Amino acid sequence: MQTMLVTGGAGFIGANFVRLMCQARTDTRVTVLDKLTYAGNRANLAGLDIDFVEGDIADPAAVEPLVAAADAVVHFAAESHNDNSLRDPSPFVYTNLVGTFTLLEACRKHDTRFHHVSTDEVFGDLEIGADTKFSEHTAYAPSSPYSATKAGSDHLVRAWVRSFGVRATISNCSNNYGPYQHIEKFIPRQITNILTGQPAKLYGTGAQVRDWIHVDDHNSAVLAILERGRLGETYNIGASKPGDAHVTNKQVIETICELMGGEYVHVADRPGHDQRYTMDATKLRRELGWQPQHTDLRSGLEQTIAWYTDNRWWWEDDKEGIERGYAERGQ
Repeated sequence: MQTMLVTGGAGFIGANFVRLMCQARTDTRVTVLDKLTYAGNRANLAGLDIDFVEGDIADPAAVEPLVAAADAVVHFAAESHNDNSLRDPSPFVYTNLVGTFTLLEACRKHDTRFHHVSTDEVFGDLEIGADTKFSEHTAYAPSSPYSATKAGSDHLVRAWVRSFGVRATISNCSNNYGPYQHIEKFIPRQITNILTGQPAKLYGTGAQVRDWIHVDDHNSAVLAILERGRLGETYNIGASKPGDAHVTNKQVIETICELMGGEYVHVADRPGHDQRYTMDATKLRRELGWQPQHTDLRSGLEQTIAWYTDNRWWWEDDKEGIERGYAERGQ
């Protein structure tokens, strides 16, 4: 039986990936390493036959034995919220840079396959209304402490591949949505606002564009890259294809409000709000034959709304405190 270490496996994307592995790769034993910070939740893994270790990816004593026992490491763990990085960048430097370094050193020592999960935000942003997309050759231009530390971690992986022969791949993905996403994130915040009798909150004008992808499609791409991707390569992941219309944040909120019978209000924009992200996933589609399954955003939002409606126990206790924090910032 193969063994896999999934860092950040109790978080949103990581937990959904662990669920995919348990369903699709029953010959692989999964160990999750997660620090259980605000975005990590042990309940995300309820009912799964896995091994769970609470620990810090920047702690060599925690990382070393787990990597030594693994055939592959899939690295989701990261501090990942832009707003939080603007208030205190230090955890982002520690986790995203020192943590990735610690994992790479362990993988170098034990010759363990490594896949690094990253973000489209390392590229900066694109002009609204243009037809440009981020490709694997787009120069990095991060605009926040979060995206800067993720860019740095990407470069660490590339350097360890070239300098030390670490068997690694990188993926950069667009904005995810789906079940188990923390309710301070854009889509679940709007859904849970309406479920609690509040209006949805649109930052600024809502003209910003995101290349939304369902978390299950992201994770099927990660698995394809892990199993069939060329070592040392980077693959962009995104659900849009040529000719697709750009979807603004305003349109997303309007769709959610239409589906739920809610209303929205405008609130203060986020500092340094990137304008548009659009990914060119041609390389992934051509080389590995990957295709997204959730191609209709409206349908995906309906499914996501249903999940948050049916699982109020998962988020309701945290809602009041999170909204209080946003209110203090005029959002």
